[in-house]
This record gives sequence, structure tokens and C-alpha cells, in this order.
Amino acid sequence: MTVAGHRRERVAGEILQEVSAMLAGELKDPRLSNFATITEVRMTPDLKQAKIYVSVMGPEDEQKSTIKALTSAAGFIRHELSERLQLRRAPELMFVLDRSEEYAQHISELLRRTKSPG
Repeated sequence: MTVAGHRRERVAGEILQEVSAMLAGELKDPRLSNFATITEVRMTPDLKQAKIYVSVMGPEDEQKSTIKALTSAAGFIRHELSERLQLRRAPELMFVLDRSEEYAQHISELLRRTKSPG
């Protein structure tokens, strides 16, 4: 991996930590779920865009409202990231609902059904 690749991973890790901290106490939008977690951050090679994966435990409408709240707060979050991480240009943020936990539970349930006699 190149030096640029390592930088991309480091910046993604820092963004994950900072956005998680903001989600835990600084963002006061009532649409945000208490059970929202940042699971992963993927950066483009030029560090201009960051795709932030968010896992939300709860009903579908709560998941959608949490993503909408984060999307509407993207400007504030981006500004805070540029100050906290001392980035010359903060990446454009895109929030995506992470359904991998639900998918894993579904697969586990299917495997459990095939193993049980019936």
C-alpha cells in the first residue's frame, strides 16, 4: 500500500472517531436515534469524499429519519471535522444506512433453521 493509502486510512479512522463523538453528545437533532453507530468510513483516493456507514437499531422509519438528520447536519459536521482534524479541505460527507448487522442476523437465522430438525 502506498503512503497515500495509509493517509486515507488514517483520515477515515479519525473521521469515524470524531463523527461518533459528535453523534454521542454534540448533535441535538430529535430525529437522531439513540441507537445509531458509525460502523465504517470509506474515503475516495483523493480524500474529497467520505462515505459514512451508519447502523441504526430500530424500526425502518427511525432509521430513515436518522439518516435524514445526519444528511441535514452534514455541513456542520464537515466544518467541525476541518477544524478538529486540521484539514485544509474537509471531504464531502455522504451518510449511508448500514444494514450488514440485519443481514448477518438473517443469515444466522437461516443457518439455525437448516440445522434444527424439522
